[in-house]
Formats: sequence, C-alpha cells, structure tokens
Amino acid sequence: MTTTTISKTIFVNAARETVWSFLTDKDKLGEWYHPAEADLAENADYVLFARNDDGTKKRQVWGRVVEMDQPSRLVTTFIIEPFNGAETIVTWALENAAGGTRLSLTHEGIAEAADKSAIQFLTALDAGWDNHLGRLRESVK
Repeated sequence: MTTTTISKTIFVNAARETVWSFLTDKDKLGEWYHPAEADLAENADYVLFARNDDGTKKRQVWGRVVEMDQPSRLVTTFIIEPFNGAETIVTWALENAAGGTRLSLTHEGIAEAADKSAIQFLTALDAGWDNHLGRLRESVK
C-alpha cells in the first residue's frame, strides 16, 4: 500500500449479504452513493449518475467490475472526468463482525491518475468516501 491509498473501514449492523446488495444493486446504490445504470456484474462496465440542476442525468463515476466474490469482495475500476480516462481501483472487503459486517474500502491509483493535482483529489475523495460511507451505514438500517 502506498501513502496515497485511501483506506476506510466501517461497521454496519447488517449481514454481509445485505451490505453486498447496497454495493451492487442499481437502486440501492442510489440510496447512499450514485444511482447506477444497471446492477453491477462481473466483467461488465458500469456507470453511476448524478443529477444536473435541471434534473437531467450526468455520468459521475464509471468503470468496469473486475472481481465479484459475493458477499466477500468487490473490485472495480473507478474513473471520473478529471482523470481523463485514467483508471483507479476500488476494492471492497466484507467480513462478518460481531453479528454485523466489517466493510473495508481501499481506493488506489489516485495520485497516478491525478498527476500534479493529486493532493486535491486525495483530500476530496477522502472526504467524499467519508460522506458516502456514513450514508451507506444509515441506508442499510
């Protein structure tokens, strides 16, 4: 792990299978993160959307599902517009913990994708993941 890898861990009061559905189901993704075009599927491209002020959809995050080991591990590429097509990697690990789930996220490759703007993207994505993970914890209830 490099010094520019974002790592987060939260505990969720739900079974791994339930948490998994919030990571992969297009509608549940929209509850805490961004709505998806379709359910995530291994070796398939994905697109997550945001809404413009006029209500139209815009592509927010996209990439490819690299690995799905339900309900233990999900690996995707993660691309955003400012990365100019460069891919980063997001890995989700789900473990049983005290009757719930320990969910860990690792986001790698940001410094390489962002180049000279790396610290700006690291701080923005670090704060963004905190926000999204907090909403995930609330949505799973």
